[in-house]
Amino acid sequence: MKVLLNGSSYSLKDNCSLDSLIKNLELDGKYAVEINQNIIPRSQYRTKKISNGDKIEIVQAIGGG
Repeated sequence: MKVLLNGSSYSLKDNCSLDSLIKNLELDGKYAVEINQNIIPRSQYRTKKISNGDKIEIVQAIGGG
């Protein structure tokens, strides 16, 4: 299936969970995830299924000074 990830087309296996996507992207640290303009709580990452055509935004927090 195809989704829009941070503005770019991205292919995923059918029935993919948000948790699986995050593991595939090898994300570390703090980040927020929005699917179709809805922020997804971390407690739902394992159960949240991604659908064909979803618009996913992942924003990582970067420290600095």
